[in-house]
Amino acid sequence: MRDYKKYLVWEKSHQLTLDVYRNTKSFPKDEMFGLISQIKRSSSSIPTNIAEGCGRNSDKDFCRFLYVAFGSANELEYQIILSIDLQFIQIENGQKLLSQVEEIKKMLNGLITKLNNANS
Repeated sequence: MRDYKKYLVWEKSHQLTLDVYRNTKSFPKDEMFGLISQIKRSSSSIPTNIAEGCGRNSDKDFCRFLYVAFGSANELEYQIILSIDLQFIQIENGQKLLSQVEEIKKMLNGLITKLNNANS
């Protein structure tokens, strides 16, 4: 079993989740059960799936959870774009979040590729 806390991609996705939570505090209260809930769920899903995958016994299972984390990163990316367009997040803050998402997606892709190459 792997220790998820030793993965830089987990650390970065955890920090992203914290940043998303901070940024959604200023969203309109009527979005509490809409966009706020969705954006928090998708952001926390990234490090959660990395952690869950680390608890699996095979690279194949770990890789499957990394793909789910990647999908959550794509979902979060759109939700940040929507939040910027709705003017719920300041452009500068939104761009910073989008940069974090992009970096995490690249890291996930690299780890998935590495695992797939090791098992082929």
